[in-house]
Order: sequence, then structure tokens, then C-alpha cells
Amino acid sequence: MLFPWLFIFWFLQMRTPIWIIAAPFGLTESEHVLQHDGSVVIGAFFPLIGDTASSLKIDWKTLPLGTSNDLWMDIRNYQLVLAMLFAINEINLNPHVLPNTSLGLEIYSLPDTERNILKSVFYWLTGLSIFIPNYNCRKKWKSAATLTGISWKSSEIIGTLLGLYKFPQLTVGPFDLAKIDTNQFTSLYQVAPKDTSLFCGIASLMLHFSWTWVGLLITDDHKGSQFASDFRMEMEKNKACIAFVETVSYVGEPIYYLLRYDQMRTLESSADVIVIYEHNNFLLTIIVNIHRKYTMNKIWVMNKKWISPSIHPYTLSHLSHGALTFSPHHGEIVGFIKFMQEANPVKYPEDTFLLILWMIFFNCSRLHSARKIIENCLPNASLGLLPRSLFEMVMTEESYNVYNAVYAVAHSLHEKNLNQIQVQPQANIDRTLLSPWQLHPFLKTIQFKNSVGDPVVLDWKRMADPEYDIHNVWNFPSGLSLLVKVGTFVPSASKGEQLMISEYMINWPIGFTEIPWSVCSESCSPGFRKVVLEGRPTCCFDCSPCPDNEISNETGMVQCVHCPETQYTNAEKTHCLEKTVTFLAYEDPLGKGLTLVSLGFSTLTALTFGVFVNHRDTPIVKSNNRSLSYILLITLTLCFLCPLLFLGLPHTATCILQQNVFGLLFTVTLSTVLAKTITVVMAFKITAPGRKIRWLQISQVPKCVIPACTLIQVLLSGIWLGTSPPFIDMDAHSEQGHIIILCNKGSAVAFHCALAYLGVMALGSYLMAFLSRNLPDTFNESKSKSMAFSMLVFCSVWVMFLLVYHSTTGKVRVAMEMFSILASSASILIVIFVPKCYIVLFRPELNTLPHTRDERHHRSKYLLKTQFT
Repeated sequence: MLFPWLFIFWFLQMRTPIWIIAAPFGLTESEHVLQHDGSVVIGAFFPLIGDTASSLKIDWKTLPLGTSNDLWMDIRNYQLVLAMLFAINEINLNPHVLPNTSLGLEIYSLPDTERNILKSVFYWLTGLSIFIPNYNCRKKWKSAATLTGISWKSSEIIGTLLGLYKFPQLTVGPFDLAKIDTNQFTSLYQVAPKDTSLFCGIASLMLHFSWTWVGLLITDDHKGSQFASDFRMEMEKNKACIAFVETVSYVGEPIYYLLRYDQMRTLESSADVIVIYEHNNFLLTIIVNIHRKYTMNKIWVMNKKWISPSIHPYTLSHLSHGALTFSPHHGEIVGFIKFMQEANPVKYPEDTFLLILWMIFFNCSRLHSARKIIENCLPNASLGLLPRSLFEMVMTEESYNVYNAVYAVAHSLHEKNLNQIQVQPQANIDRTLLSPWQLHPFLKTIQFKNSVGDPVVLDWKRMADPEYDIHNVWNFPSGLSLLVKVGTFVPSASKGEQLMISEYMINWPIGFTEIPWSVCSESCSPGFRKVVLEGRPTCCFDCSPCPDNEISNETGMVQCVHCPETQYTNAEKTHCLEKTVTFLAYEDPLGKGLTLVSLGFSTLTALTFGVFVNHRDTPIVKSNNRSLSYILLITLTLCFLCPLLFLGLPHTATCILQQNVFGLLFTVTLSTVLAKTITVVMAFKITAPGRKIRWLQISQVPKCVIPACTLIQVLLSGIWLGTSPPFIDMDAHSEQGHIIILCNKGSAVAFHCALAYLGVMALGSYLMAFLSRNLPDTFNESKSKSMAFSMLVFCSVWVMFLLVYHSTTGKVRVAMEMFSILASSASILIVIFVPKCYIVLFRPELNTLPHTRDERHHRSKYLLKTQFT
């Protein structure tokens, strides 16, 4: 309970400098501060004078100066008085508006406590300092309308009373759609422009600087809640977040706002950008208090100018320097600054406020205590010499509203008089007699342009969203404060062109050397994507690298983008690069190696064929059908050259030849091996011992094996080509950064059927070789198990091929098929023909018929001996 009281004491100490003690000069709260008579009078209630007590004051004219209690004057709001006086002077000098009619004014001060507001209103209505029901001391009622402000609360209290009389009331304070839209105040008009697009402007500024993590400080009322809701929706629509929303609650009359300790800590430690909506001097004082307790380098974004003489210049300089403010755009009223500079007590002796200012700031003295006559002032004294922290020489937003409100009443009176002339043209009618309620139809429909061309409309339904000027606060150590226009926001402009801002003109708060950042998580750099954290706002996230073949070339991307198949990602995954077209070429190391192996084995096979031709009459060559050996060697030579079709840039012709030539050559090879095994079996199984069958009859069967097997392969190839032939294909996934051109087999079923057919022939050859393993003859290939072993190796190679084939891609798959062709062909060549070449070339003594007979004789004797023993 100690903190609020300490704060109240501190606050009262802080607010003293912004007021001037006015009681010694005879001013009271309830009576008028300034009065100018006219045929029609406009009343006004502005917060000019307040008191520390609630005692009623009397007219200063009836007492000697200095006899009343202490009063306090707000110097800054005095510009409202000057704006109203300036507008009425312009209208009275304008022959086109209210001709033959003079406008007057009565300005009253609003107390700083709400319970005393109606005192001034009752005095204005009745002319009595003490309100007596149904009693009026005014001899003639000249008031046509009244202006109220600058807070909506005071206008609301006054409007409740004036609404009973249907008296026109124009409020110059901030616009409040919720109040006026309820039809509760039918006699009240708002002069201030609508602020329904303000949240869009502030949100656009946040997005322009990529401030996605901002705080919000609002007053605890319906306006603050509505702004917070609209602002949050706009930010979330653009993927930005509200870090916190802190409300400043109403406490009482002496102290209006308090913040809890945890709210102070939130302001100090969270977002670097804080938006303040509907702030006033009390709220500003609270922020200064927080600043003194905690060091805050914040960027303040506000909807009002932030200048307060109640704060030490150095404190204000450090706290508000670099702040950005939004204010409705309005033109500069010509002559108003000159009017303020020329205003003085001599020119307006009835203006008590001017008298007080001159006596306090310009060392004037009073010539007579009962008269408002001064002397001994500083030469050339004017309001322009007052400190800017006390009095602004530029028309404020509220003063501009006062100016427009006076003109709105004048134009409405003018229209009413014209309408009255048309309805009642009699010349003897007194036009100055009026009933204020008769002005409502004209106030509701009034629409005109003021002296600077800005439209003025009192019907809020026809009000357009105003343009906003964005100002940057420049504070200097000397206490001088400047508001520099750095941008605009035009709600009616097209999307993307609403906000215009000059970044180079902005002076950022102390501690920021460049455009500040206010984010929950740093934006993900290119090559990464956002990963939203569960239970956290969308602005709080982690960054994860893009998956393979995906990129993100911008910061803060939610999803990575797939590269086209013809492109691949760079190492940083920020760009897609064109893939290089490649294929298994002769120049590749793998291609060179396979080419050398292919040519080497084909040469070796050709040399073997030459050896067999050169020794064609020897027993080892003539055995097992010499012509079949020739066919087999020639086919093997072509088989070794077949892998060369797989090298180089594929074409349609080469794709077709690859599989069909491979199938046909291996069919001939295996059918030749099968024919050789059949020849051995037929020679020893079909021909019984002691019987001679002509070899012509025996040799016809092996001759039919090769054409028959080849014909079947041709039929399979024809079906393959007719249904789904091989074609050129691209493999964009096997190698990073490369598109491999290769041949697609077309029909996988046909390809596997061809391999299965070759496997059947290999198994058939292996079976025949197995059946002839115990047959006689030294040169029997089946007996030496060479054919059986070669077929076993052949089958093993292609079984391994099938197992590895489906797990490889690209060039490796092509190379695997080439290797299988070479390995299976080499198994036949090496196992069947190398032993024979060795005998022919290096052991010629074994390649003779006598040796063969002796070997058979010794074997027969051995068998007989073993049988009898």
C-alpha cells in the first residue's frame, strides 16, 4: 500500500511546472475567461484553469486582485482560445459568411475534476454562480452552439446536460466512434477526423521496418480495447505479433493512472518497439517514472505529439528522442502564427490569460490593483518568445479542430438564415432571434472546405479517413524539441502505396546507430525455413535447413521451394543451378576402363580363335564339334564388343541395339554351349557300344539347337519392340548437379523375360554337362567339368546382377550391366578355352591320339583290376 501514496506525492510534485498559479489575478473556474459580444455567440469550455480545492470562486471584477484562492492555469491549452478568437475575427471580416451578423464568444474553463465540470455549464446557462433550478439571470440568449474538449469524458458529461435542451455541442477532442454510434448523444458533433484507419497506418509502419514483435500500451477503456483488437488483427494478418498488451487503469481524480510492478518490468524487458495509443500527460508521467527505475532504450510510436514541460528536459530528451508520432494531416492556416505573435494584453485587454502570461514571463507590473493595466514589460514581448515546451507556435491538432468547429457553426448559421429568408421573406423578422435546436438540420448536412482546402464534415458517416503525417521527435540537450515530418500514410491509396517514409531523415533513439530491430526470433536466412515452436506465437520460431533439392532464396521463408528436375541446389541451398547433361562416355574413367576390358577380351577371343584355326586338325580342337567351337568363339568376340553400345551419347538406335544385340549374342552363345553338351551326350548315350551309327544322323540334332533357340529369342525381341521398346531417358536424381542421359529398357517384364530365357538355356547346358561328366574321352569338355563350371559362373554373375541392378541408378547401373556382360562372357572363354589353348600351345605332347589311346588303355586295365580284386 506504500507505493501508490509515494507515487501520488511524486506525481503532484511533477505536475507543478506545467501550471501557473492564477488565483492572485482574480480568475475563477466557473466564470468565463474571455468574452466578446456579438449578435450571435458561440460558447466554449476548455481545460484552462483548475484548483487544488473545490471551493466556489466569484468574479474577479467584484474583488480586488489577489483575494481568491490558488488556481492553476494550463498554458498549452491557451492556443485553443486563440484559435477560436482567430476564426471568429476571420468570419466577422468575411462578407460572404454571415453578412450583417457579428459572431461573439464566451470561453469558460473546465475544472480538472469531473465532479465540478457542470459548475461552469450552469453558470453559462443561467448566469448564476450558484445553480437555482428554473431560474435564469440572462436577459437575452444569444448562444447558438458550444465547443467542448479536449477530453471526451468532459464532453460526455456536458453533453448529457445539453442533450436535454437539444443544444448543439461540437467536441474538438479525439474522435470516438463507439460513443457517437449509439445515438446516445444526438446533439453532439465530433469535429476531429475519424481514426478508424490509424491502426492500419501504425501496422504498415511496423511492417515497413520489419518490426514483428511490438508491445502495446493502451488506456483501460473501450477505445483502447477496440484499437488493440484491430491492431492485433492487422498485425496477425501480416504475420506479425503483439508481444504484450498493457492497460493503464483509472484510479481516481488526483492520480488517473497506475502501472503494476510486473507491467513495468514487461515494458522494460520485452519488445524494443512500443505503441502507445491515447496517451496523455498522466500516462507520459508514468512512463517517465518507469524510465527512472529502469533504463529503457525503446522506440515509442504514438498517435499524439509527446511534449510535456512537466519533465526535465534531459529526461525527456533521452526518453522520447527518436519517437514516431501519427497525426491527421491538415494544412497550415494562413495568418494564425502572425495572429499569435501579435496577441498581447494591450490589443486584447479583456483577456485575463494574456495579462497573466505577460506579468509572469515578461516582468510586467500592474499600474493599478483594480484595473488590468500593465507597464514596464520587456520590449517586443510576444507569445513567440515563450519556450516551445510551454507554448507551441504551430497550430496543434485540437486548435485546428476548434478553427473548423467555429467555421462549421458559422456556415450552418449562414445556411439557416438563407433558408429562413426563402421560407419567410418578410423584412421585418429579426434574424438574430434563434432557437439553438433549429441549427441541427444544418449541422448534420454541412459540408465545406476551409481556408486551406481541407474538407469539413460533421456527419461521421460521411467522413473520409484522413491522411496521417508521421513525425519524428528530435530532442536536444538544451530542452528544444522539434517534430520533423518524415512520412505520410494515405488510407485511400492503393495497397503498397499507402505508406511513404523517408528513412534517412529519421533520428533513432539514443543507443541505436541504425534501423532498430524488434523481433522475437531473428529471420531465417536464405537456405533455411521457419519451424514454429509449439505453444509460442508465430513470430517465435527456430530455423531449419532446407531439405535436399529445396531452396529458400529469401529471408524468413516458411516453406522451401523445390528446384525443377533440370536444376539442383547450391551448397548453401539458396539458388537452383542448371544441371549438367552427362552420360557414360568413353572419356570417363569408368568408360575407359570398361572399353579397355572389352577390347582386351575381344582381342584375346580373336587370338584364341586364331589358335584353333591354326591347330584345327589336332585332336583337342576336333573334339566336341570343331564348327561349334568356331561359332562359340566368334559369338564371344561379339559379346565382348557388345558393351561398347552402352558407351557414348544414347540414341534411339543404340538403345534398341543394346538389349536386342545383347540378347541375341548370348542366345547364340548359350545355345552353342548347349549344342556342344548335347553332342557329347548323343555320342555316348544314344550310340551303344558295338553299334555304329553314322555321325551325319547324330550331328543333325545339334545343328537344330542354335537356330531354334535363336528363333525363340527373335520372337521375344519382336514382342518387346512391338509393345514397349527401349527409349532415351533422363535420370536427374542419381548424381547431384547432373542429368544422366541413358536408355530406358521400356518394358521391365520383357527385359527380365529375356534374362530368364538365357538362364533357362544356361541351366539346360549345365544339366547336360552334368549328365556327361562320367563319359570317356580325354577331350570330353563335360567330363572335365569345364562346361558345367562355366555355366555355374554364368548363372552366378547374372543372379548377382539382378540383385545389384535394382539398387543402383544412373551410370553405375549401366556400368553394372556392362560388367555382367563382360564377366559372363569371360567365364565361358576362360573356363572352356583357356585349358585347351594351354595344351595346344604349351603341352603339345598331350594333343596326340597315341597318347590318348595309351591313357585309355591304362585306365581300362585299372578298372578291370579293381573289379577282380
